[in-house]
Amino acid sequence: MARAAGGSAALLLLADGRLPAGGYAHSGGLEPAVTAGRITDMAGVERFLIGRAETAGLTAAAFAAAACSRAARDDLSDLSGLEAELDARIPSPELRTVSRNLGRQLRRAMAGIHPHPHYATLGAAPHQPIVMGVAAAVLGLGPRDAALAILHETNSGAAAAAAKVLRVDPFEVHAILARMADRLDRLAGEAAAAAAGPACDLPAPASPLADIAAEHHRRTHVRLFAS
Repeated sequence: MARAAGGSAALLLLADGRLPAGGYAHSGGLEPAVTAGRITDMAGVERFLIGRAETAGLTAAAFAAAACSRAARDDLSDLSGLEAELDARIPSPELRTVSRNLGRQLRRAMAGIHPHPHYATLGAAPHQPIVMGVAAAVLGLGPRDAALAILHETNSGAAAAAAKVLRVDPFEVHAILARMADRLDRLAGEAAAAAAGPACDLPAPASPLADIAAEHHRRTHVRLFAS
C-alpha cells in the first residue's frame, strides 16, 4: 500500500473529535446511565469511562488494530470475518446499528478527505472499528495507532457528553481524561498485540448493563444523544 506521510499528525487527524463522522451525536451510553441514576457525580463519570474503556473500548481497539494490520498488507479477504466476529461481541441490536451507522459516516468522511480503493471494499454499512483500522492503514499508521485512535474517540466522546447531561466542571472532565492516558496506552498495546491473530481470538470483554441500557435508551422519547 502507498503510505501517506504524516505519522503523528495523521493520528491526530483521525482522533480529532471535529472529524465529520457523527460521533458528536452519541454519548457512548453515558446519557442512559445518568438517566437511570447510576451516574450522579464526577466519581461516577470516571468509573463509567474506565469501565467503558476496559470493555467496549478494548474490543473496538482490537478490531481496529486487526483491520489496520490486514489493510496495511493489502489483504482484506477476511474483513467479513472480522465483521461477523464483532457482531458476535455486540449483543445489543441497537449498539450494532450505532456501530454500523458510525462506520458508514466515518468511511464517507475519510473517503472524501483521503480517497483510497480500500474504502470501496467495506460494504454498505461496516462497523466503525473496522473502518477506523482501514483508515489508519491508508494514512500510513500502524495497528497500535488505530487502536489508540478509537480508544480516544470512545473515551472523549462519552466524556464530552457529561458536560451536557450533568452539572459538571469541564476542567474536571478533562482531568479524568488525563488520568486515563496511561490506561488507554496500555489498552492500545494489548489490542495491537492481539491484532495479528485469528479474528475469533480477539478480545471480547462484556458490558451487559450497557447493552440493556442501549435498548431502553432507543425507546426513550426525550433524549439529547442518539446513544
